[in-house]
Amino acid sequence: MKNVLVTGGAGYIGSHAAKALATAGYRPVTYDNLVYGNHWAVQWGPFVEGDIGDRDRLLRVFDRYDIEAVMHFAAFAYVGESMAKPALYFENNVTKSLTLLDAMDKAKIRHMVFSSTCATYGTPEAMPITEDTPQHPVNPYGETKLMVERALHWHGKANVLTSVALRYFNAAGADEDGDIGESHLPETHLIPLILDAALGRRAAIDIYGTDYPTPDGSCVRDYIHVADLADAHVRALDYLLDGGATTAVNLGTGRGYSVREVIAAVERVTGTRVPRREMARRAGDPAVLIADPSRARKLLGWRPTRSDLETIIRTAFTGHLRTPEVALAVGD
Repeated sequence: MKNVLVTGGAGYIGSHAAKALATAGYRPVTYDNLVYGNHWAVQWGPFVEGDIGDRDRLLRVFDRYDIEAVMHFAAFAYVGESMAKPALYFENNVTKSLTLLDAMDKAKIRHMVFSSTCATYGTPEAMPITEDTPQHPVNPYGETKLMVERALHWHGKANVLTSVALRYFNAAGADEDGDIGESHLPETHLIPLILDAALGRRAAIDIYGTDYPTPDGSCVRDYIHVADLADAHVRALDYLLDGGATTAVNLGTGRGYSVREVIAAVERVTGTRVPRREMARRAGDPAVLIADPSRARKLLGWRPTRSDLETIIRTAFTGHLRTPEVALAVGD
């Protein structure tokens, strides 16, 4: 059984990837400092509390568990915070990732699946977004992810490292078995915020911008089920272990939904009207972001199978109710 280090494996996407790895016959070793991760989300394989900036600890973990490859999720990921604290994001997301890469090189670990983002594209001029779309981030978060992508490229040239950077769009939904869900503090993702409004845990959901050039005036995004994302990570790992070359891949569905459409879907699933407030546009919010996922289909044999909006909302709702924080708040 091959051991895979999952940095940030106690987080939302990392924990789903750990389950997918275990299901596929790998042994995930979760490595997380628990700044944003949740210990209760670590349910598959051993857990090591640690920071990716701690090179010596990484080397000990690599040796102890005979790590074959790394899935790298550990990062700060709040766009607004990155605008206010860019130094924090460059230190955590870039400098510490370079420490991780250095430790991997020292331990002769030659494969990484990297959690990147469509935020590296900034505000593209054309849709859908392909992997060849120019990358011009409009916030430090996207910039840090792009910098790690570039580091992976050059480490590959120098150190025989192979990697897949997975640029995903809007991760959503939760584990279909109800084992894990989405829980961020603070919460910034649209669907959990709408669910909180439906449950009465917040006064309303704010719709930022009502005059975009979209069918209903609200922003349109490509939502991808987190379990489909997890499956893509396992396929990317298989691809690398089979000798695949370094590349970057978009993960999305090619179909977009507006904020108002997502609110309507939550109302259908929960049977509850969601209070809303119309607000001014937020700076830097593109009107539409939709992926071209064709490379993922061709290269990884990957197709999203759970990413219709109803399935995303249904699993998100079930997972939302089962997370410890929400369960306590609603008296479950």
